[in-house]
Amino acid sequence: MRRRKRHLKDDEEMNITAFMNLMVILVPFLLITAVFSKIAILELNIPKGAGGADKNKKPDLQLQIVLRESQIDIRNGSSKLIKSFAVKNEEAKWQKISDLLVQIKNKFPEKQNVTILIEPDVSYQLMVKVMDRARTANIILPGMTVETIDLFPAISIGDAPVAKKQGGRQ
Repeated sequence: MRRRKRHLKDDEEMNITAFMNLMVILVPFLLITAVFSKIAILELNIPKGAGGADKNKKPDLQLQIVLRESQIDIRNGSSKLIKSFAVKNEEAKWQKISDLLVQIKNKFPEKQNVTILIEPDVSYQLMVKVMDRARTANIILPGMTVETIDLFPAISIGDAPVAKKQGGRQ
């Protein structure tokens, strides 16, 4: 009889080199993309509750800019229309919008936030133009020097309310 010799083999050590190579590439990639995803988040300001109103307190401004296909409305809250502008490509209109926002800022210098409400069909270019006008303005000082001032840098974005048609129906 022939005996078979059993070859006893030692347990082989697991090779994790390929797994380690994957981790070396994957971990930095995940860390980098996490930073980029944070940049894309817009911080929205939630309005404070009405609460008890102080009679001695100055009236508060809830500045809203409503962008529609045919017009731009500047409002104090959802009820009071301050001024309405037709949407056209006129530079004079943009200067009037800036002048009005500067006047509002002069009346409420501590105010930093504005809410821009946008209809779905409004172009991206119009939205960016209005955001730029709401954020800063160029004013001409004596001596013909131009200074850029901050108006309302804290911008919140939302959906515009449905416009009511002339006949009273929506």
